[in-house]
Amino acid sequence: MSGGKSADELKQLGNESFSRQEFDEAISLYSEAIKINPKNHVFFSNRSACYAGKKEWSAAAEDAKECMKLDPTFLKGYYRLATAQCEMEELDGATSTIKQGLNIDQQNAQLLRQLQTVKRLKKNLQAQKKKQQQAAMSSSNRVATTQDAAVNKELQELHGQYIQTLREHKTVEANITMAQREYRAHEITNSEIAKLPITEDTRMYRSIGKMFMLSSRDDVNEHLDNAMKSEKKRENDLTQKQEYLERRLKSQQQNIQELAPKQ
Repeated sequence: MSGGKSADELKQLGNESFSRQEFDEAISLYSEAIKINPKNHVFFSNRSACYAGKKEWSAAAEDAKECMKLDPTFLKGYYRLATAQCEMEELDGATSTIKQGLNIDQQNAQLLRQLQTVKRLKKNLQAQKKKQQQAAMSSSNRVATTQDAAVNKELQELHGQYIQTLREHKTVEANITMAQREYRAHEITNSEIAKLPITEDTRMYRSIGKMFMLSSRDDVNEHLDNAMKSEKKRENDLTQKQEYLERRLKSQQQNIQELAPKQ
């Protein structure tokens, strides 16, 4: 509360608190003075300085703008606003504020020094951003290189798996052909035997590896039937494996195409 004190008395007390860096007390006193006389630009300028002391830059900027609004010729208002804008990294805004002040007094030493400071800050900020961009690009390139190496390794592994599957497929294909040939040979033999006028007592020879064994017709027929069943089963099993390998080949081809670099 003002306690009956005038706005100027509150301002003086605020100045004393400010000099002791008692910023909260000074802000309270300047705020009381503003309630009494809201048209005094100095009160807003001084309170802006207190907010700056607390590093509350947004509040400092608002009071500085109000100060400039009340008295556009008061150069401290421009200085305080530009200071807050610099701290908030609004460097283009700070430059514009300082130039507005210099339009009033081109030789104002405080604003001229501040303009050089802003230029230096902009240069440093640009250099920092450029360095960050270069670091980001370098990091991105390292990640891309690592990813490329991983993809190439995976492609090599997939190619190796594809070649191995292709070899298995060719082997199975050859075995199917062999089973079909054996089945056909047994079938022809069986058909030829059926044409012969042979009695049940007639003996004939059947092969066992590289040897021949004297056998009855029934034994030979039974042997041929069993051999044909065996070859047919072998062909069916191999055909199923062939279909499985063909599906695997197709899947491996798709994986290779997805990983391969796009032209």
